[in-house]
Amino acid sequence: MLTPELLCRLRFTLRDLPRLRAEVEARAASAGLNEPRRGEFVVAVDAVATNAVEHAGGGGQLVLRHLGDELECQVADSGPGFTEDVIPELLPGLEGATSGRGLWLAKLVTDRLTVADAAGQGSVVTFAVRLRGE
Repeated sequence: MLTPELLCRLRFTLRDLPRLRAEVEARAASAGLNEPRRGEFVVAVDAVATNAVEHAGGGGQLVLRHLGDELECQVADSGPGFTEDVIPELLPGLEGATSGRGLWLAKLVTDRLTVADAAGQGSVVTFAVRLRGE
């Protein structure tokens, strides 16, 4: 079994988002994630973290890991919780969807994305990109 290498663990609020993006970008570069995938990954991090700030208690915790051939990010929040069912299949705004643009975008640009609802204790969004074969 692979042991994940912890790259960073950060608590964040709205004012921390610029630092969070810069830290993730630097750690992703050092882990070997090349452009344009690195930029897309940072966009996904920003979208999920901003979602936590705006809809789930004003902040959260980010954990970034290097696991085998993947760079994995987890964003945990203390909001009301949600499931992947809220992520629209089509670009929000089409087919009547009025929300979910950030999560939709994160799912679009990553190789995997899951949402775990912590039964009223918040949610954990986990997403990853492959480091090779971009």
